[in-house]
Amino acid sequence: MKKNDKIKQKLSVLPHSPGVYQFFNAADKIIYVGKAKDLKKRVSSYFLSRASEDVKLQTMIAQTADIKHIVVATESDAFFLENNLIKKYQPKYNILLRDDKTYPWICVKNENFPRLLVVRKTPKDGSKYFGPYSSVTSIRFLLDLIKRLYTLRTCKLNLSQSAIARGKYKSCLEYHIGNCKAPCIGKQSEVEYNLQIEQVISILKGDIQDVMQYVNDEMSRAASEYRFEDALLLKEKYNKLATYQSKSIIVSSSIQTVDVITVLLDENIAFANFMRVVKGAIIQSQTFELNLGVEDTKETLLSYVIAEMFSRMGKLSHEIIVPFLPDQELSNHIFTIPQRGDKFKLMELSFRNLKTYRFEQLKQMEIVNPDKYTNRTLLKLQTELKLDVLPRYIECFDNSNIQGTNAVASCVVFKKGKPSKKDYRKYNIKTVVGADDYASMREVVRRRYSRLIEEKADIPDLIITDGGRGQMETVRKVVEDELGLKIPIAGLAKDKKHRTNELLFGFPPVVIGIKPTEPHFKLLVAIQDEVHRFAIEFHRDKRSKAMINTRLTDIQGVGEKTAQKLFVKFKTLSKIKEANIDELSKIVGERLAKVISEYFANET
Repeated sequence: MKKNDKIKQKLSVLPHSPGVYQFFNAADKIIYVGKAKDLKKRVSSYFLSRASEDVKLQTMIAQTADIKHIVVATESDAFFLENNLIKKYQPKYNILLRDDKTYPWICVKNENFPRLLVVRKTPKDGSKYFGPYSSVTSIRFLLDLIKRLYTLRTCKLNLSQSAIARGKYKSCLEYHIGNCKAPCIGKQSEVEYNLQIEQVISILKGDIQDVMQYVNDEMSRAASEYRFEDALLLKEKYNKLATYQSKSIIVSSSIQTVDVITVLLDENIAFANFMRVVKGAIIQSQTFELNLGVEDTKETLLSYVIAEMFSRMGKLSHEIIVPFLPDQELSNHIFTIPQRGDKFKLMELSFRNLKTYRFEQLKQMEIVNPDKYTNRTLLKLQTELKLDVLPRYIECFDNSNIQGTNAVASCVVFKKGKPSKKDYRKYNIKTVVGADDYASMREVVRRRYSRLIEEKADIPDLIITDGGRGQMETVRKVVEDELGLKIPIAGLAKDKKHRTNELLFGFPPVVIGIKPTEPHFKLLVAIQDEVHRFAIEFHRDKRSKAMINTRLTDIQGVGEKTAQKLFVKFKTLSKIKEANIDELSKIVGERLAKVISEYFANET
């Protein structure tokens, strides 16, 4: 049976039911997993004309050799099944976690006199698991607090009542240094030990206030019974709990238990943040990176993150704060999109974590993998300007003159995001009299691209003008109207404080909304700064030469060519003045050297 016939047959028998569908390639490998409220409608839509609108989607459909589906009872069931299948098979065209590692948990072991352990798996063995935590460092901080508050055992002994009664064990060093009360030899009852465990569990759940209240009550009771030594120990414990609580981010006492989930899309990569708030304090926060799938939107991405956090946490809070609704309902949970107030501030904090993490990842990429960072920056620029090709080759022009004198222009070239200095060009303005920046720009652009056409050289993917709409139009008239070239042209405009703050593109030019802090905007500003530096440097050199030429040609017997020879050798007028007759003689001969030396000697 032909591939198309097989697909059509599969589509014809799909039910109008909720479920999960899987696309397989010719090697019988899953390449995509999706969920649907109506399997028949959803899967059939891939093979309609809409599929051709997206190149990546079109590629996936072309690779699809078979379709399989799983019918479930509800849309919610499909939601979680899709997530599990994606994690298991990691299909090529689905969202994938970039940091798909196993996160650490704190385990309260299901045993007599329970121990606290750090684990990365959570089997259903009757133990209690708390987490996951974003790092082992945060767990160690918490365990260190618990160790200073409670005397829990760390040994692996099987502390059954019969073993303790038989005197099977001996006390260890932990008992003698005060870290354990030796339940192994009957020094601590199981009731007393479990009371500590209950308080530890409350702390791990984030119910610190309840534990503090209990300790405070016990401290008052000990003081009223004149057990001042016990009261002092309880006060120390209370102060440690208060210190730990102060390090938690207190949001608002009006917010009890909520989860916050935000996402941030950035081309083919996305970032997600999860925060859990218990009794007004943030007790957990995780941020991670994902690869986007072929059809993912911000709504599908949010749904995936919700399912992922449900999988990691075991359950989510009844109320989930989100920036927008996911494309999937979640039974027994409500989604809140705050517009103001404490919950809105909480969502803003989550976004702040996202942006910080994104910035850190980009900076790390810039250091560890600069080529990948540059390619990503150029890809972002291509997307913003809707360019047909990646702008690997960029040129930028600038003019420089003082009241129309010594007019020059420069062209700098950036390739793959880096300056290509061997391709820089300097231009003396030949056809323009006075200070006319537009006319000067026309001359330079005409000379530059006429030369490239004549030499059959590569033309740039993008031209940047150091100026606004006027400069852009000037360049366009030469490039398009005169020379018939199709090169995208962008302009960088400055504000009243002479700071570059706008990117212009298109004809008529419109402002492209890019924040000045974005890497691709910073790249354009770096190109602008470089062409400005290069133009000023060239203008300064020319001005210096002109000044030297004028001073030197005032000396009898010194013409322009001789002045140029002296400048090439000594670089500056002051060094020519300081040169002795022997040094000057090597350039202009002994007779003229004496004339020059005497001229400057009489001048001073």
